[in-house]
Amino acid sequence: MHFRIEDCIAIAPSWRYQGSQQWRHLCGAIHSPSQSIMGELETLSVMGLPIHWGTPYEDWLLERQHRGLGAHVVTLNAEMAMQADNHPELKAVLCNAELAIPDGAGIVLYFRLKGKRLQRCPGIELAESLLQKLAPDQSAFFLGAAPGVAEAAAQRWRSRKPDLTIAGIQDGYFTPEALPALEERLKTLQPTVILVALGVPRQEFWIAQRRSLCPSAIWVGVGGSFDIWAGNKQRAPAFFCNNNLEWLYRLYQEPWRWRRMLALPRFALRALTYSVGL
Repeated sequence: MHFRIEDCIAIAPSWRYQGSQQWRHLCGAIHSPSQSIMGELETLSVMGLPIHWGTPYEDWLLERQHRGLGAHVVTLNAEMAMQADNHPELKAVLCNAELAIPDGAGIVLYFRLKGKRLQRCPGIELAESLLQKLAPDQSAFFLGAAPGVAEAAAQRWRSRKPDLTIAGIQDGYFTPEALPALEERLKTLQPTVILVALGVPRQEFWIAQRRSLCPSAIWVGVGGSFDIWAGNKQRAPAFFCNNNLEWLYRLYQEPWRWRRMLALPRFALRALTYSVGL
């Protein structure tokens, strides 16, 4: 699923932009080097957006959750960065997330040009690591994708990890009338991990609006991960993944994505000129 920023803002009025000074204060706080909450993670910046790098993300998140602290995880790529550059509402949401990981090849290549050798961390791999490390008394909620897809993805995980506790499953085609019941369900269940597959940027706004329902949960926007787990789509072969070319394989699978892929050269130009104010 792919949504226009304007559509997401329309259904997320609490995140409307309140002025440049408020936004600068928010992003400045996240980027502050004196902030100790990140522990062993280093906070870097690309186009005014945070990227965190260091200790294994899943360990950091589960330790944080063990202390009763939730987290919103953003899987940053070039397309999302460009959307945020044009829409302060989305930029505020991304800046306010506790963890932003380098999901896209463009993000990794940008930092390598700056002398920082980050490794790409696809969101699907982080989600898999979290699910693998959940104890039987911890649980996961699968939310999003087309009808039947989340159920199929959850079933695959039941086979893969029999002791995984799946608290609930909900596809992404719920009506506004059904939303209060879904919110109450999340509030009652209090899952450890909530995987939200509603597409960018809808899932980011959705999490930001509702994370207070489960304040100690790990909320992760996982995009199309459910389709891959369900067997509807395939990830790129290892060669593509290991050489930051997964985007090329996705373009081969889905040629209609070519317009979205234009974000890559635009991101490269914008990111390299951002720090000099161009």
